[in-house]
Amino acid sequence: MNRRVLGTVTACAVALSLVGTAAGQATAAPHPGSAPAADVWVTTPDRTELLHRRAPVAFRPGASARTTITVDPDRTYQRMDGFGAALTDSSAALLGALPAKDRDAAMRRLFDPDQGIGVSFLRQPVGSSDFTAEAEHYTYDDLPAGQTDFELRHFSIAHDEERILPLLRQAKHLNPDLTVMATPWSPPAWMKTGDTLVGGRLKDDPAVYQAYARYLVKFVQAYAAAGVPIDYLTVQNEPQNRKPGGYPGTDLTAGQEAQVITALGPLLRRASPRTKILGYDHNWTTHPDDVASTPPGQDPETDYPYRILDSDAARWVAGTAYHCYSGDPSAQSAMHDAHPDKGIWFTECSGSHGAADTPEQIFRGTLTWHARTITIGTTRNWAKSVVDWNIALDAAGGPHNGGCDTCTGLLTVQGDGTVSTDAEYYTIGHLSKFVKPGAVRIASTSFGTTGWNGQLTDVAFRNPDGSTALVVHNENDDPRTFAVAVGDRSFEYTLPGGALATFTWPKSGALKASKHEIPLTGATATGSPTADGAALAVDADGSTRWSAGRAQEPGQYLQVDLGRPTRFDRVAVDSGDNLGDYARGWELSVSEDGTTWRPLRSGPGVGQLTTVDVPGTRARYLRVTGTGSAPNWWSIADLRLYR
Repeated sequence: MNRRVLGTVTACAVALSLVGTAAGQATAAPHPGSAPAADVWVTTPDRTELLHRRAPVAFRPGASARTTITVDPDRTYQRMDGFGAALTDSSAALLGALPAKDRDAAMRRLFDPDQGIGVSFLRQPVGSSDFTAEAEHYTYDDLPAGQTDFELRHFSIAHDEERILPLLRQAKHLNPDLTVMATPWSPPAWMKTGDTLVGGRLKDDPAVYQAYARYLVKFVQAYAAAGVPIDYLTVQNEPQNRKPGGYPGTDLTAGQEAQVITALGPLLRRASPRTKILGYDHNWTTHPDDVASTPPGQDPETDYPYRILDSDAARWVAGTAYHCYSGDPSAQSAMHDAHPDKGIWFTECSGSHGAADTPEQIFRGTLTWHARTITIGTTRNWAKSVVDWNIALDAAGGPHNGGCDTCTGLLTVQGDGTVSTDAEYYTIGHLSKFVKPGAVRIASTSFGTTGWNGQLTDVAFRNPDGSTALVVHNENDDPRTFAVAVGDRSFEYTLPGGALATFTWPKSGALKASKHEIPLTGATATGSPTADGAALAVDADGSTRWSAGRAQEPGQYLQVDLGRPTRFDRVAVDSGDNLGDYARGWELSVSEDGTTWRPLRSGPGVGQLTTVDVPGTRARYLRVTGTGSAPNWWSIADLRLYR
């Protein structure tokens, strides 16, 4: 992994939270026709609540004027594979050394969907990474310098049979829906320039490409024979990390990765059809240090993942894997927009900390950064998986051989053999315990961003059984009260500052919407006293907004050209989570030509969300005019039409 830019991303070990059977029990199905209650689990930055199950909250008829998270099950996005971390050699050594009773308890806390958080996705290193308990780095076909093994006669996974594979089999027993992804940090040294695992390049030789492809296939076959089938495979961890700090790594150009994949694809399809290839497996953007380390005269390939999917090798690639150490999750959406037929997986991020950080600072910093950036940020940007780095480390952030010395895991194995939980246990757990493999992300309005903006951010999913899970993070340091709306019902809730919460509710006919949102694709907007940012009010993104940019006074307006005559029965004017920025008075009017206007409805402003029924309305143009005065600006984060 590349640990160069996570100075403020932190985590710590805390007392192992009680996440027992009660937390895994679903609310009893309501009587047909009655609205269900939502179950609530909360984690706070001060650790007073750690996946704590609170009292349920009931849905009530009608809307709320508060900042409202509107969940729309009719609009769907990616299907989820799972959530988890990596069972590195270091993690396996620590967990494997525990007494059997304590090891089993720790594994249940991780993988059991009822007694633990139900980790459902593991990323498994193929050979050594920086997080190994071994004194020497290794692959599955190591030879003395100068020797080669193109026939792979010396290939063996014996190293993993002692600790790693027994734990993987136990994990799959605890959670049969577990997905396993495999990633090598380096090919065997004899395949590389410099004959070393640490740095260097894969030799540019067709025979080496074929040998490496067969090496990876043999790994997949050996693991399957050992009871751990591999679902996804990448060919190189962080291929642009050209100067790993004392641990295995390979400078693999996009052209070389494409050649390896081209050799691997046909072999893997015959040997293990279930195993899909993912490309890239590196940061959202090319790290500046990786750009700087590009050999003189060579291309830094800052568009590396696009080159893979634009190459002939793309036929063998299911999608792209990303890490968190440079850039932000919006890169995933950009990739999805360019290649909507390919998937996105998020496969690595680690908490870290400064030398002088207190345990309280570490826990708070990691919880809040990971909550908004990883738990919610990656999933709102098309990720089918959310995977942190080590699943367990010791109190010193090891053992490791080179690489990161400030990393944290989901669990910490203390020197006395006790096991405690880090913030990442909860940022993953708020997903993995409640969002089941095969769940589909559904639409929900979200107002926060991956940069701390003090607002509410969220993501919602529909599980295979029809139940819903909504994960909400309060980015503000102060408590925030908000509403959640589904169909024609809603509930209000208050979260402590910085808290992360998951709300779940069963499938219910009472939550079906009587009206459905009309996509505003192609709509344009203008405004007064400023047209700047008017398009942000019709971009279906609550984290962006149009604002009048000055104190409210009568006559300010937002005008929308729907592009064609459109029938609608309801208008929602959503001022988002900029508290107080709602119109103190409003008027809706419509026009066929943008010149002659007909008033529809008017009224006083009462809060962040104004919902107005206008049955049987048909128009091309819609104008929302402010009719009141206030020192607050007037903002519209989202304007929505329903029919």
